[in-house]
Amino acid sequence: MGSFTRLTGIALLALLARPVVAQELAEEQVNLVSSRLAESARRSWEIGTRAQAILEHNATRYSVFANNDLPPPSNIPGDQQGPLEPLWNIARGVLSGGAGGSTAQPLVSDSAVSDPASIGVAVLLANYTNLDKKDDQYEHAARNQYDYLMSNAVPKNGEGAISHKTEQIQLWSDAVYMVPPFLAYYGVITNDRTPLDQAYEQIKQYRAQLYDSNAGAWKHIVGGNSGTDDSFWATGNAWAAAGMLRVYATIDKSKFSGKMKSQKKDLKNWVQEIHKGVYERYFDGENLLRNHLNDPNTFYDAASSALLASTVYRASTVMGQHKYVPYAERTRLTLFTPNTGPWTNTNWTRFGDYQYFTTDGWLRPVVDPMNTGNQGQNSPEAQAFVVLLHSAWRDWRWAGEKGKNAAGRTAASYSTVLASAFSIAVGSLLL
Repeated sequence: MGSFTRLTGIALLALLARPVVAQELAEEQVNLVSSRLAESARRSWEIGTRAQAILEHNATRYSVFANNDLPPPSNIPGDQQGPLEPLWNIARGVLSGGAGGSTAQPLVSDSAVSDPASIGVAVLLANYTNLDKKDDQYEHAARNQYDYLMSNAVPKNGEGAISHKTEQIQLWSDAVYMVPPFLAYYGVITNDRTPLDQAYEQIKQYRAQLYDSNAGAWKHIVGGNSGTDDSFWATGNAWAAAGMLRVYATIDKSKFSGKMKSQKKDLKNWVQEIHKGVYERYFDGENLLRNHLNDPNTFYDAASSALLASTVYRASTVMGQHKYVPYAERTRLTLFTPNTGPWTNTNWTRFGDYQYFTTDGWLRPVVDPMNTGNQGQNSPEAQAFVVLLHSAWRDWRWAGEKGKNAAGRTAASYSTVLASAFSIAVGSLLL
């Protein structure tokens, strides 16, 4: 026993003597997470979120966060053809469902107004690149989705905010990720500023109804006669921040950027206020967010924690906001580090010993997407959030790791996780 303890102590000392490096997932692990996402995404918003994960992680040249102007190349570079294929399969599935006709309608059938629009960027890119020489069909599908959102068939409140539901006027924080990014990208592809203005206005109206300045966070659902939710749902705040970032990046990379400075300024401030409110009020030593931010009786949710952390890295690279990078690093290190500590993973294709992943790559614990008050099991959107977090962190690192010094102080506090182990190691060597 004493010999084993000494060997353990020596190993720990060697581990702690190594230079501090970033703990990250291997690409094979991210691909495993993506495989679980691909096999499970069936609902409209899950498919749309998967499409965005494909763009941000694989087909990076065609992401709104790429370092190039919008729209992207209509002639697809050779190195992007393979990575785009999963996105094209999503677009093809939309056409096979009958979305390319001449009637204003959502891209896919759904009980929610907002969610089908989340697939819209995939369809717009299929149109723009003339996928399968069917650009007219993809153009019709995208235009039908846009016309549907603007039509009288979709309920809107007195200020013009598009309802998330068809049967009543109701605003959900989720919708900020589904509709405005599509509207903004529609404007870029059609060379029309109006949809970009509409994207901004939708966010403005949603924020006016959902943001609670006293709480520093967004409510989940307001309006309507039933199904309201005044809670400060963590995933809803992450959806809102992520949607606003996509709209900001779309405007910023477009030819209309110079004439929309005030809109961009607002979007930056609105993302920052979510980060400030959530991280300064509701983030604790667990480094994860409660499912309902201000309710200590709700579980720690890895899914919302991952998505919100991804928005911090994106805010750093596209908005120049670095203050909350340390918080994102705390979440990323917590989720992506094996139980045995940094540098101890020996199988970079699986999750052999991770607290927040099953061995086959499912993130846990996660909220049930169909009942946001409960903890769920396998969540497709949570899988997408992992990919978005890894991709955003990777791009932040490539961009120079702004905010790294502040993050270093957080990393130092993270290293205290190993402090007791260090003490044990020293003690065992003295036995």
